[in-house]
Order: sequence, then structure tokens, then C-alpha cells
Amino acid sequence: MTQSISFRNVVATAAAALKNRSEEVNRLNVFPVPDGDTGTNMSLTLEAVAADVAKLPTDASLEDICKAATHGSLMGARGNSGVISSQIIRGACEGLVASDGLNPTERLALALESATTVAFQAVRKPVEGTILTVVKDMATAARGAAEGGIDFIEALELVSSEAHSSVRRTPELLPVLKEAGVVDAGGFGLAIYFDGLMSAILGREVIEVPLTLSQDTLKVVPVDDWDDDEFLYCTEFLLFGEGIDKESVHDFIADHGGSELIVGDDGQYKVHVHTNDPSEVLSYCLKFGEIAEVHIHNMRRQQEERSGEPVDSGSAVAKNIGIVGVASGSGLEQILKSLGVDCVVSGGQTMNPSTQDLVDAAENLNADHIIFLPNNKNIVMAANAAATVLDKPAAVIPTRSVPEAFAALFMYDPSGDFETVVEDMTDALDDVRTAEITTAIKDAKGKVGDIHAGQVIGIIDGNEIEAVGDNIEQVALSLLDLLVDKETETVTLLFGADYSDEQGASLVNLVADKFDWLEVETHRGEQPLYPVLISVE
Repeated sequence: MTQSISFRNVVATAAAALKNRSEEVNRLNVFPVPDGDTGTNMSLTLEAVAADVAKLPTDASLEDICKAATHGSLMGARGNSGVISSQIIRGACEGLVASDGLNPTERLALALESATTVAFQAVRKPVEGTILTVVKDMATAARGAAEGGIDFIEALELVSSEAHSSVRRTPELLPVLKEAGVVDAGGFGLAIYFDGLMSAILGREVIEVPLTLSQDTLKVVPVDDWDDDEFLYCTEFLLFGEGIDKESVHDFIADHGGSELIVGDDGQYKVHVHTNDPSEVLSYCLKFGEIAEVHIHNMRRQQEERSGEPVDSGSAVAKNIGIVGVASGSGLEQILKSLGVDCVVSGGQTMNPSTQDLVDAAENLNADHIIFLPNNKNIVMAANAAATVLDKPAAVIPTRSVPEAFAALFMYDPSGDFETVVEDMTDALDDVRTAEITTAIKDAKGKVGDIHAGQVIGIIDGNEIEAVGDNIEQVALSLLDLLVDKETETVTLLFGADYSDEQGASLVNLVADKFDWLEVETHRGEQPLYPVLISVE
């Protein structure tokens, strides 16, 4: 049997072993959130490895096999557990290739030591009592076997035994596990996977080692620890680009969320983060290259699906009107909520929420009537569709931008007649005009003539590119020339995530000098890709 065929069988058998027990691993999760499905996520990651290895020719070299396994694990990684598992696989493969020519037990030790090193490097703040501890203990056992001259078969069995012993010790190392009455799910998944590898290598049936705990007080019972202080969206995607500074990306996603990971190299990376605004993370990473395989899970919804009960959305007494708005940027979200929006769905130019996203948000509100503020012309149709499927009266105010939503909300009467409120808010849109400033991503022709990639462009009322220039300030003044007349009283400037306070102050001075009768208001919108949003009234 050739090396690639045997390796294909080993990987497939190990992946199947974990898949068969994935629900058992899932039940160990402390937190009932999407990437808390440790067994499922690890299993899917390993199935991706098996699929990539299966594509190789039967005479593939060990280096090619390891390259395929590393690529498959990175591309298929799901959730925290899957991403860390991908790094364990990557490290093990690097160790195998580097140890070519040594005896099998020594190679096992080097592979597990390399797996430990790479996995720990992937996590900025490694925590003991997790899968990291288990792989470290496995490496220690393998090194002891190598130094003791133990043969390969006995070494495999010793490492397997230590993996399960390490899993049983995890509650003593991590208080949250002990309090919840569980062992670490990822560590247990790794132990099961290694058992599958060992059984395939030895040519025997997979022996399902039962989960036995050293303390009678420990029970396999998941704990519902979700609360609204947690980050809402589990976000993961692939990032492709040359010369990407992983540390800079890691710093950014750490500032915008938790459970953050970025792994990979050679222009291919897997990003995972829990955040309240996926679009900010996606927009930032788009600066470095292309993204693919984007998965965004609402973890509050996941809890509701598991428990069968709706998440408490506040008062037991229903409101007259609940408002769902769409925005990208922490500042915009804060302003919308201060004006009466009950739920802000993350989205905008770079990420249009689906009809289901809007329906989910509306159904979570304890309100007799629902108003949608899409705030983008590309989201109006989805909002209209959402309004038609709700089992309560709903309406869409066809806002094309967040500033238009501000104008509508100034007319919002929470206790008013629903139809009258909708009419008044819709009429308010006629009193405001808006503009957006961004950067052209490709050459084009438009109303203003030739437009070149990299130039700053200005769009009025979400329709036409009405201004083009070399800098934001020049374009902003050109837009205001078109929007402002002697009857205009107020200009509002909303500054984006990449537009500093100093730049904003400079723009305000330019506007005040040119339009000295206007009142100029400014806010931090923190929206991605659009450094300045403008509204005039």
C-alpha cells in the first residue's frame, strides 16, 4: 500500500471517529453558542482535511500529503475549536516533514511537539485546561516514550492514554469547567481523533474510549451562560492577500471583539472573531485583499433555537411600535438607538442583511407594530419582504442612508397611531438630502466623466456620482456646492472609522469658511469605507 493511500485511510478513519461522537463532544460545551458546537466544528474541519488528501494521486509524497492536510484544515476550519485544530494539524505536518529519516517514535514526538508549538502561537492568551493543554501533555508523553526507547505501537497507546488522562484533568485547571460539571470539549475531541488515527495506523477497529471523570460531582450537563453583554455575532472568513501583517489584523479584531484568531500564512489566512459589528471587521480586512467563505452566526438566535424559548428582550408589556434599523459603525448604531431604534442590524454597503436577518430582529422585539429603516437602497427590498412575512403590522420607511433615518426618527411618536407615524416619518425624508464620500475601486465612466481607481468620489442621495477628486475635503466641498442653498440651515458630518478627529476638525473649518451661515454638526459614525457621510437640512 502506498504512503498516500495509507495516509488517506488514516485521516478518513480518524475524521469518521470524531464525526461518530461529535454530539457527545457537543454536549460538553459550556457556552450554548454557534462556535460552541465543538464536536461538529472539529469534525467539519477534519472532513475538509480528508477531502483534500483524498484528491491526491496514490504516489503523492509525504510533503504533498502534509501540504494538502494543512491546506484542508485551514480552509475548512470552523469556530475556535476548528481553527485551533487546524493549527495542531499544521504543526504536526511540519514536524513530520522535518523529522524524515528518524525512527517512528521519535517522529511522533517531534510531530506532537511541533503541533503544540504552532497551536500555542496561534492563541495570544493560551488558557490551561483546554485543547492546548491536552496536545501539550500528549507531546510530553511522546517525548518520554522516545527517550525511553519505547517502540512505536506502545508509544501510540501511551500517548492515547495520556490524552484521555489530560482531558479528565481539565476541570482542575479551568474553574469554569469544574463549575459547569464538564471536561474540555476540544481536548476530548482531540483525544477521540487521535484514537481514530491510532486505530487506522494499527489496522484495527476504532475503540471508543468512554468519557470517565475522576470526580463523581462532574456531570455532562451544558450550562446556559449567554447574556446580552456577550458579543452577538460569531464571524469567520478566509482572507487572501500578499504581505498581510497578521499582528495588525489581530490587533484590530481584538479591539473590535473577542475570541479572536487569525492563522495561516503564504497569503492565505483564516480569521475568527466574536463581534457586535461583523461589517467593520470585514471592511478592514478587505483593505488587504480578498475575502471568501464568510460565515456570520447570531449567537443569541442560536441560544433561542437550542432552548426552544425566545431570549428575553426586555419588558413583558409590549411596546406600541418597535423599530429595526440597519447600520454599520458603532457611532451610527449608538445614535440610532438614542433616537428610538430598538434593534440595529449590522449591515450596509459592504454587507446587506438578508430578509431573514431583519425578520429575526423584528420577531425578537416585544412590540405590536414594527417599522424597518433599511438605510440603504439595496436593503429596501429585503425590508419590504420582511414586512410582508411578519405576523404583526409592519411598514418600511424607505431610507437610503443613515442620515435619512435621523430625519425620520425626529418625527417618531412612540405612542402615536401606527399609520400616522409611518406617514409622518416617510414625509420627513423630503426635508433632508444626503451624500456619501468613498474611494473608487476601479476605473469607470459616469456623469462627472472618467473616474479612476483610487480617486475620491461623492454620491448624492444614493444615486449618482456627482463629484470626483484627489482628496476627501475637495470632494466634500464640491458636494456641498450642489446640496447647499441660502435656505439650508444645518449640515451634519458623520466621520468614518478611518477619518481622524483632526481631519474632521479641518473639514469643519473649510465648510464654515465657505458656508458661513450654516450650523455645522459633527458626530463619530465609525462607519467603514465611507470616511464622511453628509446630510443637509
